[in-house]
Amino acid sequence: MATKRNIQYINRDFTELRASLIDYAKTYFPTTYNDFSPTSPGMMFMEMAAYVGDVLSFYLDNQIQENFLQYARQPNNLYELAYMFGYKPNVTQVASTIVDFYQQVPAVGSTPNIKPDFNFSLLIQENAVVSSTTSPISFLVQDPIDFSVSSSGDPTEVTVYEVDGSGNPLYFLLKKSRKSISATINSTSFSFGSPTQFSTVDINADRIIGVLDVTDTDGNKWYEVDYLGQEMVYKSIKNTNINDPNLSQYSGDTPYLLKLEKIQRRFATRVLTTGSLQLQFGAGTALDTDENITPNPNNVGIGLPFEKSKLTTAYSPENFLFTKTYGIAPSQTTLNVRYLTGGGVVSNVPANSLTTLNATTTFSNSNLNVSTANYVLASLAVNNPESADGGGDGDTIEEIRQNSSANFASQLRNVTQDDYLVRTLSMPAKYGVVSKAYIEPTKAQSISAGESQSVLDLYILSYNVNKQLTTSSPALKQNVTTYLSQYRMVNDSVNIKDGFIINIGVNFDVIILPNYNSNEVLSKCILALQEYFAIDKWQINQPIVLRDIYILLDRIEGIQTVKNITISNLVGENLGYSPYAYDIKGATQANVVYPSLDPSIFEVKYPNQDIQGRVVPL
Repeated sequence: MATKRNIQYINRDFTELRASLIDYAKTYFPTTYNDFSPTSPGMMFMEMAAYVGDVLSFYLDNQIQENFLQYARQPNNLYELAYMFGYKPNVTQVASTIVDFYQQVPAVGSTPNIKPDFNFSLLIQENAVVSSTTSPISFLVQDPIDFSVSSSGDPTEVTVYEVDGSGNPLYFLLKKSRKSISATINSTSFSFGSPTQFSTVDINADRIIGVLDVTDTDGNKWYEVDYLGQEMVYKSIKNTNINDPNLSQYSGDTPYLLKLEKIQRRFATRVLTTGSLQLQFGAGTALDTDENITPNPNNVGIGLPFEKSKLTTAYSPENFLFTKTYGIAPSQTTLNVRYLTGGGVVSNVPANSLTTLNATTTFSNSNLNVSTANYVLASLAVNNPESADGGGDGDTIEEIRQNSSANFASQLRNVTQDDYLVRTLSMPAKYGVVSKAYIEPTKAQSISAGESQSVLDLYILSYNVNKQLTTSSPALKQNVTTYLSQYRMVNDSVNIKDGFIINIGVNFDVIILPNYNSNEVLSKCILALQEYFAIDKWQINQPIVLRDIYILLDRIEGIQTVKNITISNLVGENLGYSPYAYDIKGATQANVVYPSLDPSIFEVKYPNQDIQGRVVPL
């Protein structure tokens, strides 16, 4: 009868495996072998077996460890895990800074109605390059610059540049600001013959940032997507009368409209551990929409001309969730790829170093005086008032690990109300700028019984050119709706509404200490209140705490006592204020002025006239 062997499975390293082999031999082969001296042949074979076991155990532990994001250390494995979590590692990190653009325009008109002649305003095309005379680093300004357009999101600052002997303006200085990144545009091309499923091409370049655009020889544009199964992309179109006659009147505040479009020509990108950027294309060979391959369940059997009458075919639910083509595969064409390189620590250039402009520049109007136009064109100048920051040499192992975890947690979706606020306020400025936002569950839900749906009211406001609150344009609201649709949960519904503006005035009485100039102290008080009520610091549904104002004024040098502070409602469109009246006295409790139940914001619209103070005797 065979003896039952007792095998130990918990021994993993060389020492434990060696000891286990010795015990095994002593237990089950006591008369066969009993020379366990370090130099014996038997011990040589036991130690060799323990050595092999220790090595195998090490590699097993290592491979298991490399399957977990928090423990993986090999770049290849870490990159794969990062992509599984939806994060694309960076081989370089771009620096960014604000670049100011200046130009002069002649004055037009006569006293007292002298103003800038915007017929001489310049239009700088997209992808302008600014660089330094002392450094090879260049910065890219991707958005176009039109000095003739001024809006809350893209203001044109105007100052007097030159005057004549009488003090009348001869030339005005126009200024616009744009965000720039440390990047250079490069190009390459790839030729394709017969279509190949999921074909890939690699762009080999140092410090590659990403793809700018891809076009084929027929002029078709290919779109980058997060994954090849993504059919819908968000495209921006210029807000013109041709593109949208209903919204073109709001082009000043909303120069671009956001549109949702189904596309077949698409590709996904991923960074390789070598630093190369890989482009992967789809598997289809035709431009048929996915519904011609996999029907929309809403259109099956409804008796309409566009229905798909395939009721005899059994369909898996998966057929309605995933595309069958994953986009088309390039065939018999050449793809021209423009991509960006740059970034790195060296791109953190100091302030006032980007002074050279390389861009296509035209005038907004034609038939201009040639000599004046040449003078204006020569006046164009650029500068970065602050140093660039953010440039780095790519993600480290630990950064990939942390960024992947953070990306997986967000998953490009809005779950909480704060998620919706962050997405709304972070919408690209070319689609319009939301200055204030507030969200809450709708007060009037018209939802069928038993239906699970979250209905939210999003209240938004914008700035005008004077940085005063105003209602957002229909074009901006449409863009916000479209922008949020890519992040909202399936069962969420968001209503875009106007926030309520309550214009207020502030009056105060103070007692001044002896030996202090009353006018100087009073001026300091007014300046302090103007800073306190600066609209940047106020949000929708934020109350006014009178105690804080008392403390603020009390701390000003020369103030003996703040005797009284009064908040009043200023109303009337004929006076330039909001039309919404508000009972300030009734809304004040325990020295706190509360906003209305409807989401509203307090605004001192004209600080120079709406904040008034006086000095009273003790």
